[in-house]
Amino acid sequence: MVGCAITVKTRPSDNLMVHKAIDLAQSGDVIVVDAGGEVTHAIIGEIMMRMAQKKGIAGFVIHGAIRDSAVIREETFPIYARGVTHHGPYKDGPGEINVPITMDGTIVNPGDIIVGDEDGVVVVPYQRANDMIKLAQEQQRQEKQILQSIKDGTLDRKWVDKILEAKGCEFPDG
Repeated sequence: MVGCAITVKTRPSDNLMVHKAIDLAQSGDVIVVDAGGEVTHAIIGEIMMRMAQKKGIAGFVIHGAIRDSAVIREETFPIYARGVTHHGPYKDGPGEINVPITMDGTIVNPGDIIVGDEDGVVVVPYQRANDMIKLAQEQQRQEKQILQSIKDGTLDRKWVDKILEAKGCEFPDG
């Protein structure tokens, strides 16, 4: 999943503003919802997922719960959430759209780039996107070299012993 953040701040267990965010979102956007981390009531389920899919939204990141997890799990549509529950949401408000939010200590601003895969989600501040792309490409290049040296049998592991020695660890020779 990759896309620009549309942020939603809502009270726990309420998804009224998430419905509005789906209406406002453009194709390729990621809806990022701070629902306070509460998992007693779902913020989205299959119906909202289907609306988002139809609109071309890239995915959801929810600091809260979802429902209809069996259906969602079968889909390829990316949804990251803190938990799962069978209880539906309230639709009372209040809430805000496209304001800075916090997701478990990480600040997410509207327009930040959201990247998610099987390992989790990363927030890339929009202003640092080019720098982060260069860093990611360099990391990928280094890992490719390491994997090739493992394959070739030329991987140098002396660095492990050097660090351990510097920390005062001793191992018998052999």
